[in-house]
Amino acid sequence: MFPIGDDNSDRKSLPVVTYALIALNVLFFFVELSGGDAFIEKWAFVPARFVANPITDSLTLFTAMFMHAGWLHLGGNMLYLWIFGDNVEDRFGHVKFIIFYLVCGLAATFAQLAFSLESTIPNLGASGAVAGVLGAYILLFPQGKIKVLQGQRIVQAPALIVIGLWIVLQFFSGVGSIANTADTGGVAYMAHIGGFLAGFALTFLFRGRGGAQSSRLRSANSGQLK
Repeated sequence: MFPIGDDNSDRKSLPVVTYALIALNVLFFFVELSGGDAFIEKWAFVPARFVANPITDSLTLFTAMFMHAGWLHLGGNMLYLWIFGDNVEDRFGHVKFIIFYLVCGLAATFAQLAFSLESTIPNLGASGAVAGVLGAYILLFPQGKIKVLQGQRIVQAPALIVIGLWIVLQFFSGVGSIANTADTGGVAYMAHIGGFLAGFALTFLFRGRGGAQSSRLRSANSGQLK
């Protein structure tokens, strides 16, 4: 199954932040490729280096979010951000969504840092922030359906299954990578968990009462249509 999109009929705004984040990630990856190992060492997040000098190294908390270990890593993250990010952005609003995205990315980095204080391996990728978006989507759209390409057919699958595919993809994204992102298999596992939990928790704050009421109304309307 290959996810290709979801139902955006209820979306009320153009997801400009989601599109901008995708463009920035792709642009940054090309810069990363041209810069090589020196660029990765300078702008990726290195736990031991950050612990030794957090003020000087603080910018890497953000730059590392827009770097990727390879084409599969980049493509998987951007595909899922494109599918799920627009709906979450529509619910939160543009300003809240960019804050949400960055905070989830930071939470992911610090979650990984807590378990690898002495690591000198560069940590990089948008996976933590994207995991936060997926956590928000599950909470906001628990009955969401995603269009997937299955063979030559387009079918609908539960969002939970498609999100599970993203988790599996993370285990394989280290294949052919240009840099490792953790001490275990090239995957920063705690970053994924930290980003997801942060996204899930922040959704209660960012969606507000209106979001909760809107979610109930949409669920009711979906039940009437059935």
